[in-house]
Amino acid sequence: MNQPINIALQEKLNPPKTQNPNEGIQRFGWSYRLGDKIIQTSNDYDKEVFNGDVGVITKIDKEEQQLIIDYDMREVPYDFNELDQIQLAYALSIHKSQGSEYPAVVIPIATQHYMMLKRNLLYTGITRGRKLVILIGQKKAIGIAVHTADTSTRHTKLKQWLIEQAN
Repeated sequence: MNQPINIALQEKLNPPKTQNPNEGIQRFGWSYRLGDKIIQTSNDYDKEVFNGDVGVITKIDKEEQQLIIDYDMREVPYDFNELDQIQLAYALSIHKSQGSEYPAVVIPIATQHYMMLKRNLLYTGITRGRKLVILIGQKKAIGIAVHTADTSTRHTKLKQWLIEQAN
């Protein structure tokens, strides 16, 4: 998911500080460096970090085989073998960004993604931006999204669960 974009943005926004190839750490197909923005991709109740939490790498200790991530002023240690729980987070899908806000959001929108061009998804993406939202793409795609309501039925057991909880 977004791996090529994240790698390109990492190179521009957090390039290596030196020519030393050992500056960061490589695990599970990702290269991590100090200052990288990351996202937790699964729930870890022991660490109290959850799918979608975004943080910044503040320390890489190769001797201890540990990486430290700051989640809103709370530092969480990860052993190197636990790094499959995180990914770079310079670019996120609208789905992954739900529940979060960012100072600026750039949303690519094209007719090639016609299956995703829904009013509620566009609304969710736009409302992630606090100060600036940029739509890049085709006016036609924006028109399709604005005029397409998501009418798919969601099949959940929420009603049944609520009834059971009330009894």
